[in-house]
Amino acid sequence: MPNSKDIEAQSHKPVNAQSRPQGYVLGPSGGEHLIHFRDGGNIFIKVDPVGGSSNLAMGTQQLPIGAGIPVHRHFHMEEAFYVLEGRGTFILNDVPHPCERGGTIFIPKNTWHGFANSDQELVLLWIMAPPGLDGFFRETCRPPGEPRRELTREQRDAIARKYGTEFR
Repeated sequence: MPNSKDIEAQSHKPVNAQSRPQGYVLGPSGGEHLIHFRDGGNIFIKVDPVGGSSNLAMGTQQLPIGAGIPVHRHFHMEEAFYVLEGRGTFILNDVPHPCERGGTIFIPKNTWHGFANSDQELVLLWIMAPPGLDGFFRETCRPPGEPRRELTREQRDAIARKYGTEFR
């Protein structure tokens, strides 16, 4: 087991035991719950910088039937999806790929990607490194019980650019 001096030498940063993330355990409905601005699907942010992770973000996203995710890319972030429920089509650099429960998708940074799900709801686990998607969701989505955020495409695109993302 490495001691704090070993960790400090590996990271080249001073280690302060008080500022290190403590870790946590969440139940199935744990995390920050948001409602998507466009389709009303549920998003749960499970891991992110707010919770102490400086290197990645993770959460779940529900895509109601027909909602999909518009084609976009992340300039500085890699992303992975695991399909928890449903099936649909994943678009990777303009090539459609079927995806279904149990499937895994990896997206290198700067790669165009999106989802279509015309006949089934999809529930996805997403992981992003470094973080960024969590901030985009916080600015575009709403907590349950708050009024829906009406965003123009220009507003959505401006927020996306803040988080290193571009939509087609």
